[in-house]
Amino acid sequence: MWRCRRCFKLTTGLAVPYQKCLICGGEMQIIPAGGEADSAQARAVRQDIQLELDSFHFYKLARDQARHWEQRAVLERLYDAELKILHALEQKCHAHLEERVIELSLEEQNRLAQSLFRGICLSEHSGVKDLYDAALGLECHTRDQLRKLEAALPAGNEQKLCAELAAEEDEHVALLEDELRAMEGVAV
Repeated sequence: MWRCRRCFKLTTGLAVPYQKCLICGGEMQIIPAGGEADSAQARAVRQDIQLELDSFHFYKLARDQARHWEQRAVLERLYDAELKILHALEQKCHAHLEERVIELSLEEQNRLAQSLFRGICLSEHSGVKDLYDAALGLECHTRDQLRKLEAALPAGNEQKLCAELAAEEDEHVALLEDELRAMEGVAV
């Protein structure tokens, strides 16, 4: 269960987009239930899913913000990759993400986009490098968090899952770095 630090709204569920309240945008905190559900392995799975959910929403919203078809195509590929990872995690971990967490309302999307893309002005010719830099930062952060989690876990399925997810994040980092290099090569 989650509780908003600002409006104190309670939310059940495995993960919350960007750990933000969907009502007021305040920071959410996990209220531990105790017992088996709070084991290191369960916390690792929850954190894996949270990181992938955050990446999914970033790419979904960034894709919608992009103004040029080439930018949208790259962001669409990354969005699709994150969606596949989320579905795979749901199956592997026997977790169910509520539809409301995946498909945010327009108001929730707008609130999240204002927070995520603050300072980035996307137009046909500007803001793209900033967007890619933000995406690269997100992917590196996610990969680093997954590697940290992997190192802290005992050998087993959860550790293996973290390693697999970190490897996928490495692929995303490489794709974004390639896109940035290509963009810099074209820039006048």
